[in-house]
Amino acid sequence: MLLATEQLGQGRVADYIPALAKVDPNKLGFALALPDGTVHTSGDADEAFSIQSVSKIFTLALALRRVGSDLWTSVGREPSGSAFNSVVQLESEQGIPRNPLINAGAIATTDRLIDGREGDAVAEEILDFICARAGDDRVEIDFDVAFSESETGARNRSLAHFMDAFGNLRHPVETVVGVYFRQCAIAMSCRQLARAGLFLAMEGCDPLTGEQIVEAHRARRINAIMMLCGHYDNSGEFAFRVGLPGKSGVGGGILCIAPGQGSIAVWSPGLNEAGTSLAGAVALEHFACAAGWSVFD
Repeated sequence: MLLATEQLGQGRVADYIPALAKVDPNKLGFALALPDGTVHTSGDADEAFSIQSVSKIFTLALALRRVGSDLWTSVGREPSGSAFNSVVQLESEQGIPRNPLINAGAIATTDRLIDGREGDAVAEEILDFICARAGDDRVEIDFDVAFSESETGARNRSLAHFMDAFGNLRHPVETVVGVYFRQCAIAMSCRQLARAGLFLAMEGCDPLTGEQIVEAHRARRINAIMMLCGHYDNSGEFAFRVGLPGKSGVGGGILCIAPGQGSIAVWSPGLNEAGTSLAGAVALEHFACAAGWSVFD
C-alpha cells in the first residue's frame, strides 16, 4: 500500500459523469477475500463507491446462467484495443461488440438478460445477485449517479442505437440503457466487492454457501475474458504487471481474481488514460508480487 499511496492525487477522476467529479481522489481502499470467509482490509475498504464497469462481470455471469452459450451470438470474446466507449469497431463488425466488458458489449449483454421483462425488474435482479454474492443486503444503487449517467449518456445511447440498427438488440434502446446505467451506479465497498467476486476464484462455486453460481467452465471463461479485456486498451499492461484477471471501473474500483486463492478489490478514484485506477493497479501489482500469485506461474 505504501508504494500505491505515492500515486494518490495523480490521474483524474471520471469528471465526465458529474456525480463522480466530486469524489475525493486521495481515497485508497484494499480488501482480500479468502475462501474460508476471512476478509483482510486496509485503508478506505469500508467506504462505498460506484463500481461502474466492474458490474459488467456480474451481469455477464447472470446472462450466461440465463441464456448460456447463445450469448456469444450477440457479443464477441476478443480484446478491443480501443477505448471503452469506442464506436469505431461496431461499424466494421456489423454491430457485434468485440467483448462483453466494453460498453457496447455490456449493453448487448444486458439486453439479453432483459428477456422481455420490465427494466426495473432486471435492475433489481442484478442488484439482488450482487447482494447475495457479497453476503450483504446493504449494497444499493446510487440513484444520483444513475441519473447523472443518464443525463450524460449520449455516447452509450449512440452505441445502443448503432447495435439496434444492425439488429443486435432485442429490446428498446431506452429500456436497455436504463438498466445499464443503474447497474453501473451500484455502490459497494472494497470489502463487499472482494466477497462478491470470490465465486470466480473458486470455479464458480461460493465457498461459504456451497452454491454453484455458474458452471466451472463458465467461471474459467469469465476469468479469461477479464484477463484479456478487463481494462480496455490497458489490458495487456495490466496482465503484464499484475498477472491476474481483473476488471476496472471508472469509479476507481478494480476487482481482481486469483484462481484457487481468493479475490481482491481495490479502490482509488484517480484514473489513467484508459480508465483504470492508478494507485489501485500499483497496489495490485505489488500485492501479487509479494503473495506470489499469478496465473503465469
